[in-house]
Amino acid sequence: MSRQRFLKTNFTAGEISRRLLGRADLRAYDNGALKLRNVLIHPTGGISRRPGLAFCAVARGAGRLVAFEFNTDQTYLLAFHDRMIDVIQGDSLITSLTAPWTLAQVEQITWTQSADTLLICHPDVAPRKLTRTGASAWSLNDWAWFTENDVVRQPYYRFGDTAVTLQPSGTSGAISITASSPVFQTGHDGARMRIGGKQVLVTGVVSPTQINATVKETLAGTTATTVWDEAAFSPVRGWPVSAAFHQDRLVIGGSRDLPNRLWLSRSADLWNFDPGTGLDDHAIEFGILSDQVNAIRAVVSARHLLVFTSGAEWMVTGDPLTPTSIQLNRQTRIGSPTDRTVPPRDVDGATVFIARNGLEVREFVYTDTEAAYQANDLAVLARHLVNAPRDQDYDQTRRLLLVVMADGTLGALTFYRVEEVKAWTRFETDGRFTSVAVAGDTVYVLVERSNNRWTIERFDDALTLDAALAGTHATAASTWSGLDHLNGRTVTVVADGEIRTPALVTLGAIPITPAALAVQAGLPFTHTIEPLPPNPLTYPGGDGSSLRLVDVTFRLDDTAALRVDVGRGLQDLPLHQFGAAVAGAAGPRISGDRRLKAFGWRRDLTLPLWRIEQDQPLPFTLLSVSMDIRIND
Repeated sequence: MSRQRFLKTNFTAGEISRRLLGRADLRAYDNGALKLRNVLIHPTGGISRRPGLAFCAVARGAGRLVAFEFNTDQTYLLAFHDRMIDVIQGDSLITSLTAPWTLAQVEQITWTQSADTLLICHPDVAPRKLTRTGASAWSLNDWAWFTENDVVRQPYYRFGDTAVTLQPSGTSGAISITASSPVFQTGHDGARMRIGGKQVLVTGVVSPTQINATVKETLAGTTATTVWDEAAFSPVRGWPVSAAFHQDRLVIGGSRDLPNRLWLSRSADLWNFDPGTGLDDHAIEFGILSDQVNAIRAVVSARHLLVFTSGAEWMVTGDPLTPTSIQLNRQTRIGSPTDRTVPPRDVDGATVFIARNGLEVREFVYTDTEAAYQANDLAVLARHLVNAPRDQDYDQTRRLLLVVMADGTLGALTFYRVEEVKAWTRFETDGRFTSVAVAGDTVYVLVERSNNRWTIERFDDALTLDAALAGTHATAASTWSGLDHLNGRTVTVVADGEIRTPALVTLGAIPITPAALAVQAGLPFTHTIEPLPPNPLTYPGGDGSSLRLVDVTFRLDDTAALRVDVGRGLQDLPLHQFGAAVAGAAGPRISGDRRLKAFGWRRDLTLPLWRIEQDQPLPFTLLSVSMDIRIND
């Protein structure tokens, strides 16, 4: 029987899957954990209880959050709901606008921003631009293509059988146009067509083979011709799927009926899609042709123009992009989800996207050695945490990629490329996370609370509860109001730095006895830490029959509470008796070591030797752990 001391200095591999319990040879085994819930991982190795969630506003219901950043000082949150958009700044509703998207369609919208305008796309709805015209003045309008002399410079395309002819009854004014086969639909009314490259405006659909039109450019003649096309986007053909700004061009990626086609506007003329004669600054359009139809899901402006499709990832090159220099090259064959739009995000120099299978979070990064992109799986060690992602955004301040999962949890990936830290944890709350957006330095989430109550909340480092409000009074108060969003719920209360008896919210208020000057009230959440079993490669008899944890020492920093199980069940430990306790806003805190005796032999070597689980709304930071273990070898 031998005795050894094990030191765990960091958690920078994050939570890893139980399926890696047989891979003690991996570095992640020593630096990872079996469970990390509601904690943040520091690049220095330690972990802390995550920030609480401050209540911002009651939401209309299910929907989607989109960040709008006019500049570093003026950021807004857009909440898209069923046919409505709410504009929020800070914790205040600025204005609301009527929108055309149903709740089901909100899941498929894409967007891109330039200055004070947000372009919004959906394949079944005419694209809109949301414009900020003042601090509280916003407008939602249709896209307006560049028009000169009543000629609209929008994309055009020849749909259908190339043998079908159109014959105009005249060359100018009001005419009728007859097709050799049925091609016209009711939705063509009001759309533009071109005959021999000259535009006409459809003023009425008479039958599938005949329309009335107004000539906008004098036609060459009245002879039937196969040289004709129509607006690429219309109620008949569908609308753009995605858009981006790249090299001073507006890029449109795909549409409902042209899912694998790209359009690039003229350089410095964003709404002009006239290809002209192919000069360097003229518009560009082409299809992505391969062994399968690659329906475009997103276009992203990065080091290159990146195109994410349902079956592969592509790189568009050309410096600058011109009709003669542009090249399209497939990079990887992963694919993006088709049931919902999850926007790719720029994370520390890479573009992170969700794989089509819903099981992977991929890092699309350029490698100079191969002059190509690779799509590395960021969740290969924590596959159990990825569950059909529904939304994602990146918090630059905390270096966190936040991924909303279908099960209502929030995956949190701590990402430091240079330091080689890619560590997953999971955030959970009383309810379900359904959307996330980062506006400036603020992380907002849309949460479905109990009883079908929906709230918009933001992470706040000063809070230790969720759906929380905090306030102060000049004189001690015994009744605190403003909690209408938690009516009927029993909330946890921290008053003047002390945890008080939970209180029932009635008519938006709670009683506080004794009266307090400062109160924080909200819903509790639990942080959990479970280590991996000791690495069997580091001690003799690693495949032995049993282990016993003799004692464990937790090195803490600025910690006010510790609830741990070392063999006798979870116990709250009085930290003020140990280390260098200092007074804080939430009572005494400790920065130092806390050593505990442990009990019991462990024959199942796949189980953790200790566990921390705590819902007290108090600060907690764990820097390292050392364990004295007796081995029956």
